[in-house]
Amino acid sequence: MAQERSQDLFSRLADRGEEVIGKLGDIPGAQRLLESANVLKERADELQKRIRGLDALERRVATLERKVDQLSKPDSPKKPAARRTTKPKPTPS
Repeated sequence: MAQERSQDLFSRLADRGEEVIGKLGDIPGAQRLLESANVLKERADELQKRIRGLDALERRVATLERKVDQLSKPDSPKKPAARRTTKPKPTPS
């Protein structure tokens, strides 16, 4: 019974919405308002797509920053390389 009432309520709201949308066409400037609302919706969708692309770029930048940090860290202390001494070459006689 409660479900019937909610369905009835939703159908009444849908009917009212259709009536309001139908009447909007009669109001001067309403067409322009609806067009502006549609343009705004399209721009918001486009902005969302770009922002999702930024997430991927941020992940790539974070990965690259970690690599740069690893490469720029001073190496762990190593034994100094043994110096090689060269023997003096004998002079040709």
